[in-house]
Amino acid sequence: MTDEIYMRQALRLAARGRGKTSPNPMVGAVIVRRGRIIGQGYHQGPGMPHAEVVALKAAGGKVSGATLYTNLEPCCHIDKKTPPCTRALIQHKIRKVVVAMRDPNRRVCGRGLRELKNAGILLQEGILQHEASRLNEAYIKYMTQERPFVILKAAQSLDGKIATAGGESRWITSEPARAYTHRLRAEVDAVMIGVGTLLRDNPRLTARTGVKTARQPLRIVVDSTLRIPLDAQVMQQSLREKIVVATTSQASQARIRELEDRGVRVLVVKERQGHVDLSDLMRVLWEMGVMIVMIEGGSELNASAIRQGIVDKVLFLIAPRIIGGQDAKGSIGGISPRHLSAAIPIRDLRIRRIGPDLLMEGYTASPH
Repeated sequence: MTDEIYMRQALRLAARGRGKTSPNPMVGAVIVRRGRIIGQGYHQGPGMPHAEVVALKAAGGKVSGATLYTNLEPCCHIDKKTPPCTRALIQHKIRKVVVAMRDPNRRVCGRGLRELKNAGILLQEGILQHEASRLNEAYIKYMTQERPFVILKAAQSLDGKIATAGGESRWITSEPARAYTHRLRAEVDAVMIGVGTLLRDNPRLTARTGVKTARQPLRIVVDSTLRIPLDAQVMQQSLREKIVVATTSQASQARIRELEDRGVRVLVVKERQGHVDLSDLMRVLWEMGVMIVMIEGGSELNASAIRQGIVDKVLFLIAPRIIGGQDAKGSIGGISPRHLSAAIPIRDLRIRRIGPDLLMEGYTASPH
């Protein structure tokens, strides 16, 4: 029970790095000696000291015989900006290391623990492993499947509509729900929409959290034939270097050059039934170091993402209002399956209130 208390503190510390560490994991560390915390810390971002090193420094280096709690196996590889944490723990004569889970990074997985064990350090693993896996679910997929973790976020009415028949969609959900969306944008690596949503709503796709230093996501527009207007809001000068347009070989070279001349990165990916192959796009984004993508598209992009199996997690914000009408846009478009057996089950569903709205959060497959 005591181990769980300290591990929960390590997890709370790790969560402070949310939205800052990608493509690294969120890691917290707590050092305990004689039943008292003498040092703690968390990883604050790429190139910054790892959580274990921060905790060692906070303890003043006087940690001989102490126990370190961390939610992720300490790193042992040297081909990175920061030195391996295993060496620091050995040098400071830590007596015991308690970890929640192994690092899915193949350069580390099990090797870090083995290095500590060979140095005579006592080990314990698996404390709050489920919670640790959930915290770093995106990092786990990024490392094990070599693809970004994909969140599909939709704001809809109680009857599942994201827009009226005339295309009006602002605003179905409340101001607190919109503020929540902006916080999410600051936490993910990329926000993705289809060109149809761009033409209809002309969104900025920025994270407007009220904090000047808020991290801005990469903004991705899926556009098979490059219909994106050059005066769209996502093309604003200040953030132009953070725009990616994903297209196909249908797009003209002249149009590609025109966008590239304006600082837009154009990705020509594989085609699927005349449209951007989203699975291939995820492959390219992974190669670019994108770990988390949030889809904020319209019904057709949502349907394509679901159909192509790239979605890991769904976030449905549901407003207490009914729009009605068969011609109103539903959150998931495309062709309906003929049988309920083809419906996609959502697992581990959680529901909470955000202002007057409900947030339904779940997974399209078994969680990591």
